[in-house]
Amino acid sequence: MTVYTFEGRVPSISGDSYISPSATVIGDVTITGQVWVGPGAVIRGDYGKIIIGNGTAVEDNVVIHARPGEVTTIGEHVTLGHSCVIHTATIEDYAVIGMHSTITDFAKVGRWAVIAEHALVKTRQVIEPEKIAGGVPAKVIKDVSEDYKALWEDYKYNYTSFCKRYKDNLREKL
Repeated sequence: MTVYTFEGRVPSISGDSYISPSATVIGDVTITGQVWVGPGAVIRGDYGKIIIGNGTAVEDNVVIHARPGEVTTIGEHVTLGHSCVIHTATIEDYAVIGMHSTITDFAKVGRWAVIAEHALVKTRQVIEPEKIAGGVPAKVIKDVSEDYKALWEDYKYNYTSFCKRYKDNLREKL
C-alpha cells in the first residue's frame, strides 16, 4: 500500500484492515476495523477529511475524496462497488454503491440503500434508507427487501473475512 502524509495530515489505519499494495491513501483519512481496500483504490484526504467505518469494502479502483474543509463519511458495512466515485458525501451503514456509480457533493445515501451500477446521485440529493435507486440522475426504483438484506449480509461478511485472508494468503508469484 502507498500511504502518504500531506501537509501535516496523517492517515490512521486500523491494524485489522487490509489495504491493497496498489491502493493509495493520502492525508486526513481514518480507516477503522476490518475495512478491505482493493487494488487501485484512491482515498484522498489531502484537503478534506475521510472516515470509513468498520467492515466496509472499498472495491477495486474506487475513488474517495472531499472538498476543502469538508468530510466524506462512509458508514459501517458499506460496499463501494468497483470504480465508483464518492465525493464529499455521506454513505450510511450497510449501503451498497454499484459499480461505476458517482455520489457527488453533499449527497446522502441512507442505511441499507442501494445505488445501481452507473448511477449518478447528484449534488445534495438524498436517497432514503432501504430504497434502490438507479439512473442518471438517480431515481428511486423500489424498496430493499429482507431477502436482499440477508443475501448482502453474506457478501459483506465475505469482504470482512478478506482482511485476514488476504494478509495470510496473498503472495506475489515469483
